[in-house]
Amino acid sequence: MIKKIPAVAAGLLSAAIIGSAIAHESENPAVKARTSIMQLYSFNLGTLGGMAKGEVEYDAEAATRAANNLVVLTQIDQSAMWPAGSDNASDPSTRALPAIWENFPDVSAKGQAMAEAAVAMQAAAGQDVDALKAAMGDLGGSCSACHKAYRAPKD
Repeated sequence: MIKKIPAVAAGLLSAAIIGSAIAHESENPAVKARTSIMQLYSFNLGTLGGMAKGEVEYDAEAATRAANNLVVLTQIDQSAMWPAGSDNASDPSTRALPAIWENFPDVSAKGQAMAEAAVAMQAAAGQDVDALKAAMGDLGGSCSACHKAYRAPKD
C-alpha cells in the first residue's frame, strides 16, 4: 500500500501539470501554430547554443541538422499565424504585444534578418565549433531584436 502512494502522487502531479498547460493554451489556431514554430526555433537554437557554450560536445552533423531546420522554419509563410487581434491584450496565452500589428514592416524586417542569420549559421554549423560560435551572435541577436520589441516579459 505504501508503495502505491508515490505512484498516485506522481500521477496527480502529472495531471496537474498537463491540466495547467492545457489551461494556458490558446484556442486560436493561429496562436497555436506560431507558438509551435517558436518551440521548434527554440529546440534547434538550444542544440546550437549548447554546443557554442560548451555545454554539449560539438557534433558537426547535429549542428548542421539544427541549422538546416532553422533555415526551413524561417522559410515557412507565417502570415496566417499573425492575424490582427491575436495579441496578449486579446489572448492571455500569448506574449505577442499589440505593437506587432502597429509596425508589421519592422517585424517583417526582423524576420528577414533571422532568415539571413539562419542561412549564415547553416554555412558555419558543420565547419567547426569556432565557426558555429561566430555565427551564433547574429542568430541570437536576430531573435532578441524581435523579442525585445514585440514580446511581453514572462509573468
